[in-house]
Amino acid sequence: MDTGSIAFIIVCSALVFFMTPGLAFFYGGLDRRKNVINTMMMSVAPIAIVSVIWFVVGYSLSFGGEGSLIGDFSHLFFNGLSETDSTRGLEIPDTLFAAFQMMFPIITVAILTGAVAGRMRFSALLIFIVAWLFVVYFPFAHMVWDEGLLAQWGTLDFAGGDVVHITSGVSGLVLALMVGKRRDHGRLVFRPHNVPFVLLGAGILWFGWFGFNAGSALAANGQAVHALITTHLSAASAMLSWMLIERFKTGHYSLVGASTGLVAGLVAITPGAGFVSLWSAVVIGLLVSPVCYFAISYLKPKLGYDDALDAFGCHGIGGIFGGIVTGIFTLPEYALDPANVGILYGSGNLLFVTIAAILFTIAWSAIGTFVIVKVISFFMPIRVSERAEAVGLDDSEHEETAYPTFMGIDS
Repeated sequence: MDTGSIAFIIVCSALVFFMTPGLAFFYGGLDRRKNVINTMMMSVAPIAIVSVIWFVVGYSLSFGGEGSLIGDFSHLFFNGLSETDSTRGLEIPDTLFAAFQMMFPIITVAILTGAVAGRMRFSALLIFIVAWLFVVYFPFAHMVWDEGLLAQWGTLDFAGGDVVHITSGVSGLVLALMVGKRRDHGRLVFRPHNVPFVLLGAGILWFGWFGFNAGSALAANGQAVHALITTHLSAASAMLSWMLIERFKTGHYSLVGASTGLVAGLVAITPGAGFVSLWSAVVIGLLVSPVCYFAISYLKPKLGYDDALDAFGCHGIGGIFGGIVTGIFTLPEYALDPANVGILYGSGNLLFVTIAAILFTIAWSAIGTFVIVKVISFFMPIRVSERAEAVGLDDSEHEETAYPTFMGIDS
């Protein structure tokens, strides 16, 4: 065991945890003022649900056994995990590895909730979260990070482009399609009710993402340093790119746009943070903003789906883009297999298996989400009533309001 690595991963675990309250502010600021509490609750409720399930069975299904699709029950309640040694050949003990990994499904589930902000019943969402963990997240954590099926194919996902962002983005899109559009969608222009909240949330996400990506080296080493730098460069480049796009398209710079751009850059670098060069991190950041901007500003209106807070447009599309560029830019010296490198360095195999893994992830996540929602809908309504939606979910679902109303009017 290495005490420096132990201290480093403890800090990184705290940073990744802090991302979820940050996401709550980011999403809360983007939504309408009558739904801000509900939106933030949808982000933070996974902290309670996922943490308990992860301790009881989630870790075991994700990192136990040798199955191709999912783990086993050998580590229920963290059974067999040492607090002083590693059975995985790491510089940190088993329980710290489990604690670090616990933070990832929390933020993953929180991300997808943004797609259905403003119209999904909270109790139905809680049931969905539990089912989704078992159907989607635990299998993909095992398949990618525990030598399961996708790892056997040779795909690379340093910190969760596939496991976190593509699964949550695609699932969020399917969930949004099945729940339906907001009642005023297409008739009203939805504006963020609190732009300072958006920046606060984006800043916390950027801060926490250093733990998210650098910590995925699982040791205080050179790859962690490399991942930290690529993460920052990609976020900064994407923020700059989004600002320039907005200036060109609209004639002004917006704080919401800058915040969205930096998040897109963080998403895009996640799968390759420890594998790609520093200069390619800048290229990735510069290019992901036009891709996500197109998805949010053109593709979404064209197809008519109501991804309320752009969980798919930012995380789904950004994660897909990030996976593809990982297959292009992965360096030989950082690749897990020196022969499985980016196409830029002489091998097309990594790009091929990455695209195959992305398609597999999209299909599994979409079908799994569809089945879960269909089953839940047999037993309870998925969506709030029209009156509850008009009043606002803060009051109708939680009997709380974030702000006092003025002359009895809220929006």
